[in-house]
Amino acid sequence: MPSLDSSPLGQKTAYISQYQPSLLFPIARQESREQLGLGVDLPFYGVDIWTGYELSWLNALGKPQVAVAEFAIPCSSPFIIESKSFKLYLNSLNQTRFNSFAEVEACLVRDLSQVAGAAVGVDLQSLEESALLISRAEESHCLDELNIDVASYHPQPSLLTLDHGEVSEKLCSHLLKTNCPVTGQPDWASLFIGYTGQKINHENLLRYIISFREHQDFHEHCVERIFTDILQRCQPQSLTVYARYTRRGGLDINPFRSSEQGNVPEIGRILRQ
Repeated sequence: MPSLDSSPLGQKTAYISQYQPSLLFPIARQESREQLGLGVDLPFYGVDIWTGYELSWLNALGKPQVAVAEFAIPCSSPFIIESKSFKLYLNSLNQTRFNSFAEVEACLVRDLSQVAGAAVGVDLQSLEESALLISRAEESHCLDELNIDVASYHPQPSLLTLDHGEVSEKLCSHLLKTNCPVTGQPDWASLFIGYTGQKINHENLLRYIISFREHQDFHEHCVERIFTDILQRCQPQSLTVYARYTRRGGLDINPFRSSEQGNVPEIGRILRQ
């Protein structure tokens, strides 16, 4: 049984984005329970319920998938899973390809159950299906179901192209991921784009959004780069770009940029916040 001193907690850690189940670190429950005078026969039943708001991986075409996950670890398991190691393990799925939600779920069940020493329940839900959904994004058309192949995970403004016709539309994607330039920690966001002008090709816009997946920069700079790239490449008559980033340390940062003075954001707190 490894010592707690060898866990990643409190240590500088690299964020690995390729599947690595060895990152999971078990901690025995019994030591703390002995201090409570508890033996093998517990006076209670129960489960530890974890909710993962930042679960993501790639499908067979390289397109990111996102989900909310609920994990149920029985209190009768001999081990808990140290939380930072859990986060690092989930992060290791980010650039790993899976064929389906079911394959990801089976992988999580296998790895987590092995470390906990008991059967761990895993329930994956899409952001649109989750019963936890808190969203005011219903007025926007979500691009995430477009069946596209993806080859670039660094910003590529040249991906932005136009279609025929003049439109006024509101679009959104939950697939924006950037990385902190200081710590390398992943930052997750839902992106909302509203514009009027010549129609922007939706498939290539989604590819462009996904191309930020390995990019390191601050939230504010990323949104300004997206705004500037769309403005220069697509030349809309009006443009608004708004990102709702996930909370970290009790703070969420939500940059809003618009070509229209006095415009104010209409999207409030969403699922992963």
